[in-house]
This record gives sequence, structure tokens and C-alpha cells, in this order.
Amino acid sequence: MRMSGIIHVMGHSRDDKARSHERIVQIAAARLRESGTAAGPGVAELMKEAGLTHGGFYKHFDSRADLVAEAVERALRDNDGFMTTLRAGAADAHAALELFVDWYTSAEHRDTPGAGCAVVSFGADAPHADQRVRTAYTDQVQRYLVHLEALLGDPKRAAAALSALVGAVLVARAVGPGELSDEILAAARESVLAMAPAE
Repeated sequence: MRMSGIIHVMGHSRDDKARSHERIVQIAAARLRESGTAAGPGVAELMKEAGLTHGGFYKHFDSRADLVAEAVERALRDNDGFMTTLRAGAADAHAALELFVDWYTSAEHRDTPGAGCAVVSFGADAPHADQRVRTAYTDQVQRYLVHLEALLGDPKRAAAALSALVGAVLVARAVGPGELSDEILAAARESVLAMAPAE
């Protein structure tokens, strides 16, 4: 009975640690999408938001760089999951492309980077990041290209579409909400949808 109780407590502690770890990574993934990996929030700020002590950080990660790499990987994986879900729920490739492009070029996506595409968020930081982050970023770009090629039927169109979408959101965010920003997003939407093969 006594041993059973010890095992139960140990299992409970492991579960708590796993939940705390997950919460830290989720919060960091959102915050880093908002501000980038270099200028993003520090360890103390992230731990406070997670409801944990600064000192507890090292039970989960070896360093801030370790957390950043895991959070970037998570943010990029989340994007891929969204794309897969979108394609599965659409009636056909053209409908899936339209849904994706509508979301990508929306004011909501522009104005909520913490929940948006990590390829946009980390584009400026990736060339200066460590190998783990660069690899995760490159892998996600390649996965996007595979998805877009399936929707557009051509690898060159896929590359052009991804470049147009990422660039438009990056510039639209830099300009800030307003008429010019809206025009940039609308132009990218029109350009990418025009790449779709005839139905």
C-alpha cells in the first residue's frame, strides 16, 4: 500500500511536470511568433505567464535557446497541422486553396501574429538562429510547398504562392492596419488564386 502510494505520487509529479512543460512551450510559441526569437520575452516573463517560478525553468530546459528551439518547432508544427486539417475538410483542391488563402491574407491573420503563421514570424530570425531552429524552419517551408503543390499542381507555382503570401503578410504587418495594408493582402490573395489550375 505504501509503495503504491509512492508510485501514485511519482506518477502525479511526472504528469504535473509534463503539463507545466507543455504550458511553457505553448506560451513561448505564441509570444515568439509575436516578437521573434531574438527580441522575444525572457525566461522570467515566460515563466510568470505560465504561473511558474523562474527557478523552476531549469527543471524543463537547459537554456533559453533550448526553449526557443522547442517553441519554434511547436509553432511550425501547428501550422502544418492547420494546413492538413484544412485540406481534409475541403471539398476539393480549389476549395482548400481558397480557404487557406482567405485565412492567410485576412486582417485577422495580419493582426494576431501570436496565433498566425510561424514562417512569417520567424523569417527574419531564422538565418541568425541555431541549426535546430533553421532546420525546423526549412522543414516547414518544404511541407508548405508540398501542400501548395498538391493544390496548385506545379512546384514553381507553389514556390511563387508561398513567397507571395509570406511576403504580403510580412509587409502588411510592418505597414500596420489600414488601406495600404489591406490592399497588399488583397493583391496577394488575387495573385495566388489566379495561379490555380482551371477547374
